[in-house]
Amino acid sequence: SIASPWDNAAMESLMGPAEAGCAHARTLETRDQAALEMFDCIECFCNRVRIHSAPGNLSPEGFEARHAQEAASAA
Repeated sequence: SIASPWDNAAMESLMGPAEAGCAHARTLETRDQAALEMFDCIECFCNRVRIHSAPGNLSPEGFEARHAQEAASAA
């Protein structure tokens, strides 16, 4: 099949903020250091703090807290 220009849209939406906030913020000396920096940025910021549109414009931590609160009040 012919490649679509939109094939990488999901990856670009993740890597754009990660690169801007982490990779371009400073010079890294080794690939291992860069890999750890990117992991830290993605795991600690993008997956926990950054607001996502799918869960109602909440961060994943905010969404989980709201869900836990709703579950506790329903019990």
